[in-house]
Amino acid sequence: TGSGQQSVTGVSAVDDSNSYWRIRGKTSTVCERGTPVKCGQSIRLTHINTGRNLHSHHFTSPLSGNQEVSAFGEDGEGDYLDDWTVLCSGTYWVRDGEVRFRHSSTDVLLSVTGEQYGRPIHGQKEVHGMSYSNQNNNWKVMEGIFMKPSELLKTDSYHAEL
Repeated sequence: TGSGQQSVTGVSAVDDSNSYWRIRGKTSTVCERGTPVKCGQSIRLTHINTGRNLHSHHFTSPLSGNQEVSAFGEDGEGDYLDDWTVLCSGTYWVRDGEVRFRHSSTDVLLSVTGEQYGRPIHGQKEVHGMSYSNQNNNWKVMEGIFMKPSELLKTDSYHAEL
């Protein structure tokens, strides 16, 4: 059932190499590598192994009956339904802090409640969108590569040889 797009699932293992996502600027924008992500900022999450974006739309998810979340696009290129708003406390999303993601077009919160698939992805949990806030839509970074913003090149003194 659903859209027929690639399923997005969750696993309990924190070191699963298939669970890595790259944070990018929202559709049609450029986000400089290493720039802190602001609370309230719109982003895209691109799956490292497939190059597809975290996506949602008005389809029903197959297990929970909530809103379907899928993986969409090719090489990080998709559409405006790939945009998510970062919900966190403070000014910036911090590494150790909990975060929520609200789908920018449909207002559902990225969630996982425990419904598990059978074959061929036995034991993996359905990731979906929920219309209300609860503990099932809190996310936390468990591991990854964190980039510091690059320093601007200092051009105070300049000397050219003739």
